[in-house]
Amino acid sequence: MISNIWNALLYKPLLAVLTFLISIVPFGDVGLAVIILTILVKIILYPISQKSIKNQAKMNVLTPEINALKKSGISKEEQAKQTFELYKKHKVNPFSGLFLALIQIPIIFALYYVFMKGIKIDVGYNMNFLGILDISQKSLVLAIIAGISQYFQAHFMPKPPVSTDNTGSMAESFGKSMHMQMKYVFPFLIAFIAYRVSGAVALYWITSNIFTIGQQMYANRNKTDGNK
Repeated sequence: MISNIWNALLYKPLLAVLTFLISIVPFGDVGLAVIILTILVKIILYPISQKSIKNQAKMNVLTPEINALKKSGISKEEQAKQTFELYKKHKVNPFSGLFLALIQIPIIFALYYVFMKGIKIDVGYNMNFLGILDISQKSLVLAIIAGISQYFQAHFMPKPPVSTDNTGSMAESFGKSMHMQMKYVFPFLIAFIAYRVSGAVALYWITSNIFTIGQQMYANRNKTDGNK
C-alpha cells in the first residue's frame, strides 16, 4: 500500500518529468535534465521555504523580547505562555523549518531513488554531463563541489536566536548546535554521500544548494532594503 502511494505520488511523476526533460534538452544530456528537474522542485517548494526564511528572521527580531521575559523572574510556565502569545501576535511559527524539512524529505528520497535505480527509459540519453563528466559513476569533483556548496548554503542561513547572556534555553542550545553541525559537519557528510552514490546525486545537491543560496541572498537583500 505504502509502496503504491510512493510510486504514484513521487517516484513515477519525477521519473516521468525527468524522461520528458531528457527528451528535450540538447543531446539528451541527463545532467542538464537533472539540473532543470531540481530547479522545478525548488520552485514548487519556494513559497514554503521562503515563508520559513522570513519566519526565522522574525524570530531573530523577537529575541530581545524573549530574553526580557527570561530575565523578568516569572515562572517557566508563564514564560512559555507569554512567548507563545508573542509568536502568535507576530504570526511566527517556530516549527516552520521542521515542517519544510518534513515536506522535502520524501521528495529528496524519491529523487535519490530515481538516480540510484538508474536511468532506464526509452528515449535516447547521454550520461556525460556537458560531454565531460559521466554522472552515472562516482565523481570526486562533483562530490567536493556539493560539499562546498552545502557549506555556503548553511553559511547564508539565518542564525538561530541566542540569548545575550548565558541563560539560553535548551532549545536555543540545540538550535546553535544544529547550525554549527549544518555548517561544519553536514558538508562532509553530503560530499561523502554524493561520492558514494553517483555524480547525478552530487549534481542534484549542487543545484539545490545554489538555488537555496540565491533564495537566501534575495531574502537578505529585501530585508536590508526594507530597513532603509
